This record gives sequence, structure tokens and C-alpha cells, in this order.
Amino acid sequence: MARSYLPVSLIGVPTDIGAGHRGSSLGPEALRIAGLAEALTGRGVDVRDCGNLAGPANPWQSPVDGYRHLEQVVAWNSALMEASLRELRDGRMPVMLGGDHCLAVGSISAVARHCRETGRKLRVLWLDAHSDFNTRAITPSGNVHGMPVACLCGLGPDALTRLGGGDAPALQPDQIRQIGIRSVDPDEKRLVRQHGLDIYDMRYIDEVGMKRVMVEALDGVDADTHLHVSFDVDFLDPGIAPGVGTVVPGGPNYREAQLVMEMIADTGRMGSLDIVELNPVLDNHNATGQLAVDLVESLFGKSTLMRD
Repeated sequence: MARSYLPVSLIGVPTDIGAGHRGSSLGPEALRIAGLAEALTGRGVDVRDCGNLAGPANPWQSPVDGYRHLEQVVAWNSALMEASLRELRDGRMPVMLGGDHCLAVGSISAVARHCRETGRKLRVLWLDAHSDFNTRAITPSGNVHGMPVACLCGLGPDALTRLGGGDAPALQPDQIRQIGIRSVDPDEKRLVRQHGLDIYDMRYIDEVGMKRVMVEALDGVDADTHLHVSFDVDFLDPGIAPGVGTVVPGGPNYREAQLVMEMIADTGRMGSLDIVELNPVLDNHNATGQLAVDLVESLFGKSTLMRD
């Protein structure tokens, strides 16, 4: 059965401001070169490329008070939040082309605010090798791309935890499901446990299979739910996706990743998407970018057979 999708707005955010390696700033153009807009248009999706946001250059400095480049991180996330909110209010699906994963603070803050304004429930699927729940007190690096989930849940500097306005954090831990996790810093493990994050790590995936994981992660998603997918390309096993700055062996293989995307598509509830941490400097002829586009096509209904 064919399914219609919201019109899509591509928002490029060309910065590696929160990362520990240079190069993810080139991710938006690598996704465009890999044919993302053309692939979605070919599936009947109305696509508008909004171009790239502008923001401060990466000064490549050491951490200050536990954060690297906090001022610049806030500037980029503020610009992204405003751009995403504008597209959401226009009835469109913002698709953020990153850039590093610190940018999810901006994209998800916008979605959370939009859900508050429209009275909808929010569910976030965080596809990643890392739980990204560090704070300045426990971070080993100061890189903010290791902190966005903590910031979204209210643990972090006010400039990020209150980015979307209001007194409450953008997310409660029970609104997020993390899938594919296989790298969590020692102190981060205690914080994750303390706050009760719902994490489907690779051991659990190995034990029960990806289908059951996705059934559990999507439980409760209904017609009143806005589903946000935050897709860090290092979610994938580096054997199929080498073009990332933080390689962690043992991730989902091609078929497991396709199943994740196809089951998300089956819900028909995806309302926004991040594609982050693609680093073409470390890639092999843009193979990782092409794989990311292939998987995003599956998020928009590509499958082997016509299914009900």
C-alpha cells in the first residue's frame, strides 16, 4: 500500500563544532552528492532544499569549564532550531543534514516545542553507537557531540537545556529510545542508569534480534505521536560505513539497519529526521554517504515488495 509523506525540507548544517575530528562539516554536501533529494523525489516526496545554515567557524580550541566551543555550539543550534521550527509550522518535515550530533539539541528542541504547541506526543529514536549522555563533570573530551541527550534531558548549560524556551527540558528520558549503543564512558554508564534511559545496546540486539527491539522501541507510537529519528551514521557497523569520525566495531549490519528503517516507515509517524556524523574525509568514494541515502529511502517506504 502506497503511503503519502509530509513534504520534506532539507536543512544543511555544515559544522563539526561539537566533534573531536574535523570533516563532518562536509556531510551535507556529501549527502547531496549521493543523491538524497533525487532519491526522495523519486519516491513521490515533495522536497525543498533550504540550503545551508550559516554559523561561526570552528576555532578548534581546548575545553573551557568542561565544554569545547560552547558559544559556537549554541549559535549553530539556535539557528537550526529556528529553521526547523519554521518548517514544522509550515506543515513540512525538517530533515537536518549534519554536521555533528551536537546539532540534535537544536533540531529536537524545535520538535519538542512544536509538539507542545500542537498538543502531540513526542517519541525520539536515537540510532547511534554512543549514548551521548555526558556532562561537563564526566566528559573525557569536552566535545559537545557526546552530550546532546543529556542537554535535551536538562543536564547541561542553560544556553542548551533551555534552547527551546520554557522551564522544562525538551525531553524526559522516557520519551527517547536508543538503539545500537555499544560505547558508553565509565561515568556515563552510572548517569544513564540513574536517569533510566531506555537503551537497546548491541548485546540486547544480539540476544533478542532487531525485530523485537524495534517492536519494543516503537510500542505506544500512535496517530497522536510525532516520531523524530536521530540517525548518527556511526550507528552502522564500520565495515559497511567507514566514513565516520568515531568508529566503533560491532554495529548493525546492512540488513539489520534496513529492518530498523523499514519498521519505522511502517508506523507512518516519522515527522522529522537528523542525519549526522557523516565524514566524507574518512570515507571511501562517498560509499557511506550513498549507504545513508539508501537507508533514508527505506525510511520513506522503499521495500522489496508492496506491503500492507
